[in-house]
Amino acid sequence: MTLLTFNVIKVLGSAAIASAIAALWCPLLINFLYKHKLWKKEARTKAISGEDATVFYNLHKERETKVPRFGGLLIWITVVLVTVIFYFSDLNFLSRSQTWLPLFTLIVASLVGLLDDILQVSGKGKYIGGGLSLKKRILIIVIIGLIGSIWFYQKLGWDVITIPLIGQISLGFFYIPLFIIVMIATWSGGIIDGLDGLAGGTFASIFGAFTIISFSQGKIDLATFCAIITGTLFTFLWFNIPPARFYMGETGILGLTTTLSVVAFLTDSVFVLPIIAGLLVLETGSAIIQVLSKKFRKKKIFLSTPIHHHFEAIGWPQYKITMRSWIIGIVLAIIGVAVRLLG
Repeated sequence: MTLLTFNVIKVLGSAAIASAIAALWCPLLINFLYKHKLWKKEARTKAISGEDATVFYNLHKERETKVPRFGGLLIWITVVLVTVIFYFSDLNFLSRSQTWLPLFTLIVASLVGLLDDILQVSGKGKYIGGGLSLKKRILIIVIIGLIGSIWFYQKLGWDVITIPLIGQISLGFFYIPLFIIVMIATWSGGIIDGLDGLAGGTFASIFGAFTIISFSQGKIDLATFCAIITGTLFTFLWFNIPPARFYMGETGILGLTTTLSVVAFLTDSVFVLPIIAGLLVLETGSAIIQVLSKKFRKKKIFLSTPIHHHFEAIGWPQYKITMRSWIIGIVLAIIGVAVRLLG
């Protein structure tokens, strides 16, 4: 068996094994979530700006209080299980230069997200609908980003980024604030977790794209890590497509978005991240535009934000919004991979 063949089997096989392991224990997770009724007691009634979120509430007042959160547990716990199992075999993918930091980020951020989900289902916290306040969330992400950026800058000695079709630029110390800004911006796209199957399909195409990029750069351990997340997301989707058995929640969103930022820097793909993760950009952008419009124009552009709720409000069925978003996400991922490989 050639090394290339082994690496292909390692990456693709790991994704399949992770998906199978997730499928085996997911029913246990679902039973636990429903037994303890781990869902919000009331749908969100206020927008970020503090105004009444009437449109959103009318669309989600029943689903929000009947479907559990914590679906993200399936993703990161499965990744940890596979990591432990593979550590004692030839499929081990743990390495200081490639996977220590993204795995650390995934675990820490997911645990913080888990705390946030617990506060939300209990209705505690100062954030709209319960949970950690926006300031606390951002502070936590800044801390995670600071740790990650210092690891890159001091431990790995990285301060260069590649701009496709232009070349490399050395940022020096400014690499650290860029890292933090990118992580906060990526996390903000987590508001995509709002419809059955939408977030799962979106992140599957994104991490699938970074599996290809990592493999093309010879970073087989990182490619395996991304493939494992992708495979786990496929199983998550199996149980999350309409009608969803659970929602991803912050324990999934916070873990995936922060980890995605780390992977983008590890593959020197920061400038194609907005393409590959274009749906996250669209979601965040729609919310920002809405807030600015209400502040300066005193009226809304969208019926509800992020934008997938606008399409709900104008009458699109959820499955149509989700599946069309998947198509757009896959196309953007393909374009992003192509641009990165050309770069």
